[in-house]
Amino acid sequence: MQNPTFPSCDERSLVNIEDLRARHPDHWNKATAIRVLALDAVKAANSGHSGMPMGMADVATVLFEKHLKFDASQPNWADRDRFILSAGHGSMLLYALMYLTGYSDISMEEIKNFRQMGARTAGHPEFGHAAGIETTTGPLGQGIANSVGFAMAEASLQARFGKKIVDHHTYVIAGDGCLMEGVSQEAIGLAGKQKLGNLIVLWDDNGITIDGKVSISDVTDQMARFEASGWSVFSCDGHDPEAIDAAIAQAKQSPLPSMIACKTHIALGSSAQDTSKGHGALTDDTLIADTRTAYGWAHAPFDIPADLLSEWRQIGARGAIARQEWEIRFATMSGTKQAEFTRQMSGETPKKLSAAIKRFKQEASEGGKAVATRKASELALGVINSVLPETIGGSADLTGSNNTLTPDLGTFDADNRKGRHVSYGIREHGMASAMNGMALHGGVLPYGGTFMVFTDYARPAMRLSALMNIRVAYVMTHDSIGLGEDGPTHQPVEHLAAIRAIPNMTVFRPADTVETAEAWELAVQLDGPSMLALTRQNLPIVRTEHKTKNLSAQGAYILAEAQGKRMAILMASGSEVSVALEARRILENEGIGVRVVSMPSWELFEQQDEAYRKRVLPAGPVRVAVEAGIRQGWDKWLCGERGNWKKADFVGMDSFGASAPAGELFEHFGITAEATAQKVRDLL
Repeated sequence: MQNPTFPSCDERSLVNIEDLRARHPDHWNKATAIRVLALDAVKAANSGHSGMPMGMADVATVLFEKHLKFDASQPNWADRDRFILSAGHGSMLLYALMYLTGYSDISMEEIKNFRQMGARTAGHPEFGHAAGIETTTGPLGQGIANSVGFAMAEASLQARFGKKIVDHHTYVIAGDGCLMEGVSQEAIGLAGKQKLGNLIVLWDDNGITIDGKVSISDVTDQMARFEASGWSVFSCDGHDPEAIDAAIAQAKQSPLPSMIACKTHIALGSSAQDTSKGHGALTDDTLIADTRTAYGWAHAPFDIPADLLSEWRQIGARGAIARQEWEIRFATMSGTKQAEFTRQMSGETPKKLSAAIKRFKQEASEGGKAVATRKASELALGVINSVLPETIGGSADLTGSNNTLTPDLGTFDADNRKGRHVSYGIREHGMASAMNGMALHGGVLPYGGTFMVFTDYARPAMRLSALMNIRVAYVMTHDSIGLGEDGPTHQPVEHLAAIRAIPNMTVFRPADTVETAEAWELAVQLDGPSMLALTRQNLPIVRTEHKTKNLSAQGAYILAEAQGKRMAILMASGSEVSVALEARRILENEGIGVRVVSMPSWELFEQQDEAYRKRVLPAGPVRVAVEAGIRQGWDKWLCGERGNWKKADFVGMDSFGASAPAGELFEHFGITAEATAQKVRDLL
């Protein structure tokens, strides 16, 4: 570990800008182009964060000029290095780099429209807005946690396709805020255990947060922390291009993940340097004018001299040779391997998946064996994992409970990159963030499990899966009071409502093995993320008649029709579908015609056309919903969609659970067939 003594924050304020300019004039000019673009864009927007791009411009310039393998003209080249700005508030650093190096999606017009409606240059980098933005990094800590998944995906692909086709690094710029967030420890602990030597974190060690000096809130020795977590640790003067270059070169040689502490000055060269004011928007005319003078920058706002822009564009084109050499190597692979690499990177699933799922469904419906849907998930994954070599599963230390491990997967670790099951440890948040990174990298289809109550710990990353609309599958077991004796701390009652509230998140709560298989078939093909809510307790097969069609793709469907005049509709998901079917039997024996609608996915039902939804939920009959969770959200189906609040009711939870065997709990809380039947009688 290199750990020289650095001056105090007060001493660092005496930095000699003239000396920096004189010692490395070419580098200074390139880095200053980043600084002034940040100043100009934030000034124009009257909003943003100027100080971080000003402070990290030297580090970013050295990285892009000397080390980063990329081709700005082909931003999605599969074997490019990935660059992640974890300190996403400093987004103008990324946008300036993208403009200067020639990414076509970031024009000068986009820079001028920073933070404005419709601009690609959002306040924080947003995946999908422009090619070259690898991930959405608004909440601090997410970028560095994503990076672990990026590095794991690269290692997995390299094991499958070889180093000639997959051999790149993931670079991250992180700030104090990223490292203070708890998810960072989950991420660096996982990366250290996995010995991800292709991962390099550049820490913007400027000693400043919004509230003031870091020292008012933290005493952590970050370098010692990373070293203790299994990382190589280096340090450098973050304004000395030679020192930066040497530190990155050393890090690239390490077989371990590396952290480089880059001592920098936030808002370098301005009157706000080394202060909390420097963290935010520097818009004062005098401050900006004085800073430009200190930089020796005599050009108008948004004016980058042609010769300097040309130098930056050459940096952006430097990687074209490496890309072309890669394309030649790729062309030497067999046609089959080329097609498979392209398929996996694109996220397409093979045609044989559908046939395999159909066979599995038929066996399940004809076999009629009652199993927990967590076990059904394991069985379905056995089929999926045999068809999709790109899946990487895992569990937050609950493998035997979440049932995420299927035969022949092997364990993904430093000694076996061909393994496909990850032991994430008790790191729900870090696991979910890493899975986002895997999905974003491409070539990997990640799924990971924990108890559904711990979506509370994973939710920030789950929300970002949905915001980015990327394919990540969350396997959440023990989905209700049905888990039993572990009690209310572990029994999710509000969690279905909470996750259903996230836009773009598709929630599946399957009723049996057949619906579970259908849910998995959809989850691995959706454009966005999904969550499978799965039971601990055994459930009977409710789909006893084999259908080749994936009925769960409709979100809701008629499972059992009224034998006579339809007087009631029972709606249910998951373990309560069998409760609804038993209530139907009771009521039909009394001459009350009842339709049962299974609703494995509200989101997919919402996407169906009105004609289909009207066939499933017509006006007229009374409606009762049954679900072992809170009512929130159900009124859309009970009272909306041609329903009537006077003719609707709910059987479920309105409190936390309790510690007892599952059967006793369902009786105690009134989630039974008889209670459901009585609701119908009362409404009629």
